[in-house]
Amino acid sequence: WNRNSKFNFKRSFRYQTRDCKKLKSNLISKSETSALLKKISEEWSIEFPKMKNVKVHQISNDAQIITGQGLKILKINDDYVPFLSETEMLKKFPNVEVDMGAVKFMCKGANLMRPGIKKFTEFEKGKLVCIVEETHHKFLAVGKAMVSSSELEKMEKGEVIQNIHYISDKFWETGKTIYN
Repeated sequence: WNRNSKFNFKRSFRYQTRDCKKLKSNLISKSETSALLKKISEEWSIEFPKMKNVKVHQISNDAQIITGQGLKILKINDDYVPFLSETEMLKKFPNVEVDMGAVKFMCKGANLMRPGIKKFTEFEKGKLVCIVEETHHKFLAVGKAMVSSSELEKMEKGEVIQNIHYISDKFWETGKTIYN
């Protein structure tokens, strides 16, 4: 599924937000919903139940927020990422715990460097990993692993996770205004 494919639009919605002049939202067909959920299930290794009334909210040329029953996903270019407000979904992913010194950098979109990491669960290179702060265990960002957790164990410096979606980014601000 991609944003350029032709949809069977049932309804079209428009939202006013601070960052976007007009946000166009469309309900997608059953077959498109099923194909989308299958693709994301395979990428994330998480099963999704069958769903109706899934909406795609076009937030910029390269980004969409996909919502459904208990679902909020950010699509940036070809990457599907769980939205940061969805803590139950985020708990299903591997995570990296960072010290408080790394927090301000994560919230400005910086990639995660090895020195800021306190603890981590097992993950593979190229897979999604959540970044959590050590004090209150809040989710700060979601990114793509640049190395595996076994490689990370041997590292002392260098980039570990490419930051894709973080608290206070433009998607976060727009996404707070979207409910299914």
